[in-house]
Amino acid sequence: MDVPSRADAGRALEARAAAGPAAPDAAEADLLARARDGNLFAFDEIVKRYQRRVYATAVRIVRRHDVADDVVQEAFLRAHQALGRFDLSRPFGPWICRIAANLAVNHVRSPQAREEELPEAHAETPVKGASPLTRVLDTEARAVLARALEDLSAEQRAVFALRVFEDLSYKEIAEALEISIGTVMSRLSRARERLRVALTPYLGAAMARRAEGGER
Repeated sequence: MDVPSRADAGRALEARAAAGPAAPDAAEADLLARARDGNLFAFDEIVKRYQRRVYATAVRIVRRHDVADDVVQEAFLRAHQALGRFDLSRPFGPWICRIAANLAVNHVRSPQAREEELPEAHAETPVKGASPLTRVLDTEARAVLARALEDLSAEQRAVFALRVFEDLSYKEIAEALEISIGTVMSRLSRARERLRVALTPYLGAAMARRAEGGER
């Protein structure tokens, strides 16, 4: 069997980075259209659909429940204000998670940010609609992953969360965090390597690669 060359692998990564997300379902598109026309009940339904997912993205970066709550509130407020410019042919989930991730990273970078260890039982709660990662890891493995994530920088956690948990492309992550695709790939590589080292003693090499979202 032929083994793909580095050039082939690079082209595959570039193609994947350029790929856009799938279109939203009809029900979501209808809710978004009504919300954009000023229907607050429709937007409230959108919030209910995505609140837990957005919270999960935020808390993985800021590592504080109270700050994550504030990030979620601000993210939905900004999304509501920007709905008039939102392309209804695109899904809402990746967009709102990008907003939340950007806000979360900005908070961690701010002088007001303080470190606070999260209770393990709540650090990595499975979220409906998340990537296959949260469906294959059991409770103990998620706790190990949560502890390992603590050792990453906020920038690395943001890239890792958006790539592995939200399955965003490199291009989408770069746009959300206002960095280059090369920086996205570099931070993701460093995050995966650090997580692999941390997880291998607990989960074994194969499961560690699976848990940190490495290419298989």
